[in-house]
Amino acid sequence: MGNQLDEMTGPVMEEGRDINVIAKQIPVKVGVGSKIFEVLLWVLGIIPGLIFLFMKINAAAYLRKLEQKIQHDASQIDNYLEQRVIILQNCAKLVEKAVDLDKTVMTDIAAYRSGQTPHTDVERNQIQSKLDGTFGRINLAFENYPDLKAHQEIADAMQQNAYLQKEITAAREVYNDTVNKWNSDIQEWPTKMIVAAKQGYTTRIPFSASKEVKEAARSVFF
Repeated sequence: MGNQLDEMTGPVMEEGRDINVIAKQIPVKVGVGSKIFEVLLWVLGIIPGLIFLFMKINAAAYLRKLEQKIQHDASQIDNYLEQRVIILQNCAKLVEKAVDLDKTVMTDIAAYRSGQTPHTDVERNQIQSKLDGTFGRINLAFENYPDLKAHQEIADAMQQNAYLQKEITAAREVYNDTVNKWNSDIQEWPTKMIVAAKQGYTTRIPFSASKEVKEAARSVFF
C-alpha cells in the first residue's frame, strides 16, 4: 500500500487557506453508558463505588483549581489591556495636539477606558480587536506626519504600546495553554468528563488574533 499522504504528488492547495478560531463553547455531555458504569461500580461492591466517588471529588477539586488558573491568566491579559488603553489615550491626545486626528479615535478610547472589565473570552477578544483598530488609526497619523516622529513623548508612547502588545501576546500564550489544558481535561472519561458534565462545564475559547492584526500580517513591510 502506498503513502496515503504524498507530499511529492499532491494534491496541493496552491491558493493556501486561512484559519480562524471558532468562537463556540461546546458543553460536555455523557451518555447512558456513563450512568450504567457508575451503577455497576456500586453493584460490584461498596469499595469500588466509594473509590470512584472519591475520584470524582478529587476531579471536581482539580477542575475548580484549573478554572481559577484560567481566571488568573485572563486577569493578566486584562491588566495589560487596561495599560494599553491608557497609553493609547495619552498617545492620541499628544497626536491630536499636533495634527487633526480622527475625532472618533478619542471617542472610542474613552469608551474603552470607562468600559467594564471583560467577563468572557469573546468580550476579551473583541476589546483587543477594537484596540488594534484604534492603534492603526493613530499609527496612520503618526506615519503620515514625519514631524511627529521627532516628538519624544509620542515616540515613547508608541514604544510603550509596542512593549505592551508583546506582553499581551506572551500572556495570551499562557492563557491559551491553560485553556487547552481545560478543554482537554474535561473530555477525559470517565472521572473528569462525568464531573464536567454534571457541573455543566463547557469548552473555553482561546484568545485569537484580531482582524486588524491578521490584515497587517499580510501587508508588505519592506
